[in-house]
Amino acid sequence: MSVIEVRGLRKAYGDVEAVRGLDLTIEPGEVLAFLGPNGAGKTTTVEILEGFRERDGGSVSVLGEDPARAGAGWRARIGVVLQESEPPGLLTVREAVELFAGYFPRPLDAGEVIAQVGLSAQADQRSGRLSGGQKRRLDVAIALIGDPELLFLDEPTTGFDPAARREAWEVIGGLRELGKTVLLTTHYMEEAQRLADRVVIVKDGVVVAEGAPESLAAGDREGRAVIAFAPVADLPALSAAPVPGPRGVVEVHTDRLVEDLAILTGWARERGIDLPGLTVTRPTLEDVYLELTS
Repeated sequence: MSVIEVRGLRKAYGDVEAVRGLDLTIEPGEVLAFLGPNGAGKTTTVEILEGFRERDGGSVSVLGEDPARAGAGWRARIGVVLQESEPPGLLTVREAVELFAGYFPRPLDAGEVIAQVGLSAQADQRSGRLSGGQKRRLDVAIALIGDPELLFLDEPTTGFDPAARREAWEVIGGLRELGKTVLLTTHYMEEAQRLADRVVIVKDGVVVAEGAPESLAAGDREGRAVIAFAPVADLPALSAAPVPGPRGVVEVHTDRLVEDLAILTGWARERGIDLPGLTVTRPTLEDVYLELTS
């Protein structure tokens, strides 16, 4: 049975239809990145799945129950990490985790959870003195202490510096090893590509694309690439004419990468010349996202 099964989900605020017949499925143990621009309906959809907002239409099943009618037993099976939260600053890490453990019928061992998120060395440190990345680790520990089957992570690294973001990625990546199912919302395409098994992109309240990050990035663009190099004279005939690129290079936008690259490098080798700055770039998940949501 799917962990999340959504069919024809609808939600309107007055005359504004935020979600318009959205379909979504998440399988057990899957890390799914739920992407879309502001106003696309992501937050509304996630809040309906968490049981915090009522829907206007469609069917929703989360862990086999309708969140609109689920009780405390169902809620103990999910964990939520909000985009913005502040752990109780005067409590130590251990005290904070043990406090939340008391809210669940079958909590995990606090020490083990603290170790899982990499905070053993900070276990007796006050939460208010943790770094940003460490506070996010504590947020995940609090979400994990009830041993949930499903975790909602709402933009978990917004505002982080690169080092703190990498720390958070390590923690999120470890959730897969624990067998947890994760619904991740993020505006960072690198984060989605790094962490997710599958990506769903929404725009204007409907799904516009879904698939594994690498296959979604390729799609029908599999042959598309950009060959960039410093300008040289008397180039051979390629499938596309070189055009000026950034930082003084020229670019060849090609659908026949292997053929054009072989012609170009063979031509350079015969003449004993170099192609300074030669790079090959394929479409990324960010390219696809911007193309679909712009």
